[in-house]
Amino acid sequence: MDSLTQVVLGSAVAYATLGNKLGRKSLLVGAAVGTLPDLDVLINFGDDVENFVYHRSFSHSLLVQLLVSPVFAWLLLKMNWAKRVSMTRWSVAIFFILSTHSLLDSFTVYGTQLLWPLSTYPFGISSIYIIDPAYSLPLVLSCIVLCFLRTQPYAQRVNSSALIVSSLYLIWGLAAKWHINDKIHQALNTQNIIFKHFESMPTPFNTFLWRAVAVNEQGHYEIYASVFDEAENVDIQFYPTENALLAQFEEEKQITLLQSFTKGLYGVYQQNEQVIISDLRMGLEGYYVFSFVVAEQKNQQLLPKQYQKLNNRFPLYKLELIFARITDSNIDLAVTVKESTP
Repeated sequence: MDSLTQVVLGSAVAYATLGNKLGRKSLLVGAAVGTLPDLDVLINFGDDVENFVYHRSFSHSLLVQLLVSPVFAWLLLKMNWAKRVSMTRWSVAIFFILSTHSLLDSFTVYGTQLLWPLSTYPFGISSIYIIDPAYSLPLVLSCIVLCFLRTQPYAQRVNSSALIVSSLYLIWGLAAKWHINDKIHQALNTQNIIFKHFESMPTPFNTFLWRAVAVNEQGHYEIYASVFDEAENVDIQFYPTENALLAQFEEEKQITLLQSFTKGLYGVYQQNEQVIISDLRMGLEGYYVFSFVVAEQKNQQLLPKQYQKLNNRFPLYKLELIFARITDSNIDLAVTVKESTP
């Protein structure tokens, strides 16, 4: 999730566990600790592909967080103001702040390596967009109120209410995903579409319109469905990709990393003598957030190239169409051939 959401979630969890001892100081502690896992973006793991794959790895591991929580608690107890809380309570509170950060991230499509180093599998439920105001707003408002509210019992109720509302929204996202997947599979079965890999995810900033990707050997289907749609209103558009271009690079480490991390939900394109791999889960056709140049054509041969991330800016007019499509199934979100280059 976005940084602001993780800050206010950390503050809320800290206030729930430490508020009766530290009061408003717990909000600052939670904000600081809740930000720590995402500081791995400052680490250069080697190249753009490895920075993409290894983000949300060791720093988001529940196992690592369990081990480092007592260390952070010990360091905090070096300060006088922190000595009002026991070592055990500090350790538990810090672990809760760190682990809720990681668990919330696992609700997005990106993937979070919760069990690193025992497993590098990127857990991703994909039931909430990486930025969703409906989830964040109750926590933001609660944090603002707690900065001014001095009466402890009322402050705890406000904080608890915000955590409950935001958690209920996560449950709604899971229910909406189940509902959407049922509609989409009905539509795919009706058209006799066979696929190898599938994932659905909310479109930006909401959980009412969903985008799904179904991949086969020839390319992928991009699918849009609203919670208000019937199965016959589901939009399905096929886009061919050139996965065969990777045949000679199967042993390349970065190629293998991308194929594994995307869980098979990737597309391969040739553009301007360059071979590009796009993560089909994040973005939409023509505007993928993570696209990498992996090879280039020279003298009629494809040669590996330094793995460089491309920048694809999301057009604002698409966002307007997405929100309009929630209630209007006649709106066409399919892209033209010109738009569909990654």
